[in-house]
Amino acid sequence: MGSLLEVRSLVTQFVTRGGVVRAVDDVSWDVAEGETVALVGESGCGKSVSALSIMRLVAGPAGRIVGGEILFKGRDLLGLSEEEMRHVRGREIAMIFQEPMTSLNPVLSIGRQLTEGLETHLGMGREPARRRAVELLGLVGIPDPERRLAQYPHQFSGGMRQRMMIAMALACDPALILADEPTTALDVTIQAQILELMKDLSRRLGAAMLIITHNLGVVARYADRVNVMYAGKIVERGTAREIYATPRHPYTLGLLRSVPRLDEPERARLAPIDGQPPDLTRLPPGCAFAPRCAFRVERCAAEVPPLVPVAGDGHVSACWEAARLAGVAGR
Repeated sequence: MGSLLEVRSLVTQFVTRGGVVRAVDDVSWDVAEGETVALVGESGCGKSVSALSIMRLVAGPAGRIVGGEILFKGRDLLGLSEEEMRHVRGREIAMIFQEPMTSLNPVLSIGRQLTEGLETHLGMGREPARRRAVELLGLVGIPDPERRLAQYPHQFSGGMRQRMMIAMALACDPALILADEPTTALDVTIQAQILELMKDLSRRLGAAMLIITHNLGVVARYADRVNVMYAGKIVERGTAREIYATPRHPYTLGLLRSVPRLDEPERARLAPIDGQPPDLTRLPPGCAFAPRCAFRVERCAAEVPPLVPVAGDGHVSACWEAARLAGVAGR
């Protein structure tokens, strides 16, 4: 499988009164054709900004992409004109946003919001676009799609609205879908349905998918590979199997220990990660995670650890004490 998307040394910053926020700080990762990749980390680590950078939707003038390359099918998206980028968005790369109620237009019917992309990107006439919209709503499990095309977003539940967002993302058969915390606003049973639906559709249609989430429990079942992000940087990357079996970064270990597990004896309480994420305008000189880390040594406060191989299967970690962490998970 060739690389569909390659992000190389991406740097995205926001200029604020308090200083320059290094939201995405020299980050590299890739997605192969048909693959599902996860980008995991707590709020404010740069996950969503990474996805918005790919779509070139970082809001200026405060937000700006200041370095790196985003290669999609071999083309650098950062070198495209705004007009060329419009043809990529929706047609080749689609995005499912975090909160469907704020992403759907409240004054346009669901049918119009679905057919607009088909008419713009695929040049469909009104009637073929309508037939395709009915087909898409059926595909994502919305009953009586013909009747519901005329309805508006407020007439649907949260789970149904998220299904519509998925239908809109799939409308033009994109090669890549960016799913930014697609289940955050939903209850647990609906979350599972939506994730199963996304995985099933991506497999059937051959689309690659990037799932952005703060929940490592979510990606265990759905991702092929996992990128763990902290303070604007990738701190660990590997296959889902490797990351869960032998995490080699203290932050990944902390995320895993804060998720309830059914395959372990009942514990009195989960183990939270102490402290707060750092201020991205004033990052410490060494490892950004060091102040919260139980494994830190003197070197951690002075030198930023590089992302280096720690095991086979492309497993890399940015931790001076990665070797010490082997076998610690689960204790």
